[in-house]
Amino acid sequence: MNDRRMKKSYFNKAILLFELFRKHRIHGDDFAKAASKSAYLDEKVDEFRLLIAMGKDVFAGRYRMDKWNLSIIAATIAYVISPLDAVPDVIPLMGWVDDATIVAYAVSKLTDEINKYKAFIQASAA
Repeated sequence: MNDRRMKKSYFNKAILLFELFRKHRIHGDDFAKAASKSAYLDEKVDEFRLLIAMGKDVFAGRYRMDKWNLSIIAATIAYVISPLDAVPDVIPLMGWVDDATIVAYAVSKLTDEINKYKAFIQASAA
C-alpha cells in the first residue's frame, strides 16, 4: 500500500472514530466494560480506574466537574471500550498500547481535576 493510500485509510478511520465517540453517551454498562478492560493497561491500570471512579461519581451526582473535563473522561472510556481503535485490541500487546497512550494523555490533561478529586475523596472519607 502506498503512503498516500495508507494516510487516507488512517484519516478515514480517524473520522469514523470521531463520529462514534462524538455520539457516544456513557452508561453504567460502559463503566463495567471499562473496569474489565483496565487490567490490560499495564502501568496505566490505576490511572484508568481513577478516571472511571471520577466519571461514576459525576454521573451519580457525588462530584462536580466542568463539562470539558468530563468529556475527556467520557471519550477516554469510550476509546478504551470501543472495538474500533487506531491499533485493534486483537493484536497482541500492540493493541493495548494505543489505549494506554490515550489514558496517559487524558491523565496529563486532567492533572488539576485529578488532584481536586483526590482531595474530595480524602475529605469524604474523613
